[in-house]
Amino acid sequence: MDYLIVFLGGGVGSALRHGVNLAGSRWLGMAFPYSTLTVNIIGSLVMGLLAAFFAFKGEASQSWRLFLTTGMLGGFTTFSAFSLDVAVLYERGDLVLAAFYIMASVFFALTGLFAGLYIMRHFA
Repeated sequence: MDYLIVFLGGGVGSALRHGVNLAGSRWLGMAFPYSTLTVNIIGSLVMGLLAAFFAFKGEASQSWRLFLTTGMLGGFTTFSAFSLDVAVLYERGDLVLAAFYIMASVFFALTGLFAGLYIMRHFA
């Protein structure tokens, strides 16, 4: 059942992201990735709000937590999960580990993307 809940939330989040992408490209053009920046900021803000609410303010079932965070925000932007991971490391006092995670994530994600582009351009 948890997979279905995440699946449904992911569909909602992905549809919302598509809406932001369409609106952003119509209003602001495509010269800069405004839409991606927007969903990353909004997704991280909402993840922070939800994480704090779940931790300090309110009771929420595991199903709602999965639907909203892993599902909906995961479909909207994975940057929100990355941001929460960094915040957790920071809050634990693991500043070196948080910095390493940030650098490793950016470096290896970009390396993976460029490796995929290279492989497809030269071997496919």
